[in-house]
Amino acid sequence: MAFTFAAFAYIVALIIDAFLIFFAIFHIIAFDELKTDYKNPIDQCASLNPLVLPEYILHMLFNFLFLIAGEWFSLVLNAPLIAYHVHRYMNRPVMSGAGLYDPTSIMNADTLNKCQREGWIKLAFYLLSFFYYLYGMIYSLISVAA
Repeated sequence: MAFTFAAFAYIVALIIDAFLIFFAIFHIIAFDELKTDYKNPIDQCASLNPLVLPEYILHMLFNFLFLIAGEWFSLVLNAPLIAYHVHRYMNRPVMSGAGLYDPTSIMNADTLNKCQREGWIKLAFYLLSFFYYLYGMIYSLISVAA
């Protein structure tokens, strides 16, 4: 049993991915609350916008670790979501602070459905990634360097 940097990268990815799963669940619940009018858009955007950059930074962090460790398949697996995050943040609405969600346009039915669908897709991606990272961690811990 050899503890390599790849194993460390997968352990960090597992821990961070658990946080990202909670972020995705929080986004889904928040958009459902908006859809059912439990919360107003200003309060909801004030609670969602501070989570956007931490989510993106955490996702980039463990992918940077995969890059250093030479885990190319894991990096390629995450590349589409990284590209989507960069595209989404570069094309965000003009606001005074960091974030993606504008209170004036979030209640638009198309925007709300798009954001909710995005949350479900991210949740599915992060859940599948969690089990892949678990497999990658176990594989890198039990593999013997030849």
